[in-house]
Amino acid sequence: MDAVTSSAGQHRALPVPDGLEGQRVDQALSRLFGLSRGAAADLADAGVVLLDGRVRGKGDRVSGGSWLEVELPPPPGEPTAPEPVAGLTVVHDDDDIVVVDKPVGVAAHPSPGWEGPTVVGGLAAAGYRVSTSGAAERQGVVHRLDAATTGLMVVAKSERAYTVLKAAFKERTVDKGYHALVQGHPDPSRGTIDAPIDRHPKHDWRFAVVQGGRPSVTHYEVVEAFPAASLVDIKLETGRTHQIRVHFSALRHPCVGDTTYGADPTLAARLGVSRQWLHAVHLGLAHPADGRWMEFRSPYPPDLAGALDILRAEA
Repeated sequence: MDAVTSSAGQHRALPVPDGLEGQRVDQALSRLFGLSRGAAADLADAGVVLLDGRVRGKGDRVSGGSWLEVELPPPPGEPTAPEPVAGLTVVHDDDDIVVVDKPVGVAAHPSPGWEGPTVVGGLAAAGYRVSTSGAAERQGVVHRLDAATTGLMVVAKSERAYTVLKAAFKERTVDKGYHALVQGHPDPSRGTIDAPIDRHPKHDWRFAVVQGGRPSVTHYEVVEAFPAASLVDIKLETGRTHQIRVHFSALRHPCVGDTTYGADPTLAARLGVSRQWLHAVHLGLAHPADGRWMEFRSPYPPDLAGALDILRAEA
């Protein structure tokens, strides 16, 4: 084994045994280096996993005899006290779940390369206990929002809730509603985007519509149109990473402000938007304890609401 340790972490490399032929990168990482599956997936998402010298995503497949390399984070020192997260609002709390309204710039949970605030850390600082199920770095987290996406998230507090909610998200019985401001005017104004998503073939830090990717389905309806953009109501059947951003970019109507996926920076600057205009506005789910249906809604944060005010004033 090749292993080099420094203050920045540890570089490790091993040949892939024939018995792992065809497995996903995150599976192979987990088996070879003794990582949790979630930690292995996060390392691949962070772009620190190489297969024969090339950066690979967690869903890529390994071949026997190839060299798998990874930059492991440094071992943790003394645990630090969780810090409060400004703007993280609890909208519902009971023995099984806590529903939060997540502000911009906050990740769902810690991950390699992310040093900013997290929902998990903010809840811990506020005295909320969460489920111990799941990988250690994301206990209680049953779904995620990008750090730059705002809105509603549910976190499991009990072990029962974690199990039930993970199944509910997998079986697509959770109602996830988003609003996005996209460039131009989608045609038709109401429809379904059914296009598989996987890592971009040339840029591993992005995702794209890729033949043979994971099935991904987005339903949308334009609810307000402006000369340069459209406000779209979105329902997700699947929950792929960056799904909304990738699907609307593929239609050539990227989310306003989403320069990663081709948005015009001049429009975002004119509207005062410094991130993708995307908000998790609605969340509906069956309570994991008694099955009663619960619904939550989130108002637009000031930066997104301000952009709409500008467009409406110009219309």
